[in-house]
Amino acid sequence: MVKRIGTARRKTRHLFSVSRKMKGKIAVSGFVRKFGIGELVALVAQPAIVKGMYFRRFHGRTGTVVGMQGKCYQVSVSDRGVKKTLIVGPIHLRKAYGETAWNQK
Repeated sequence: MVKRIGTARRKTRHLFSVSRKMKGKIAVSGFVRKFGIGELVALVAQPAIVKGMYFRRFHGRTGTVVGMQGKCYQVSVSDRGVKKTLIVGPIHLRKAYGETAWNQK
């Protein structure tokens, strides 16, 4: 059996990077965002905050809020035809406009 090398953020230098004008202090409003159950959300990571971040495979995906677990949200995402439930912090979620995460304002 081959041992897995690295962590969950392995090979994410460009995937989780943000543009130059988006760098700096993070607004507190991102930590206290509210989402309702059944709401469509986009998984867009805030790379400066590791707590509550999902695995890199799900970056840019759209999911549905299923419930809450503490301060985090349970998000249902389809992964190659299989429904998976992720536990994601509110800083890493945005409201999805339309069916894909790239149609956001």
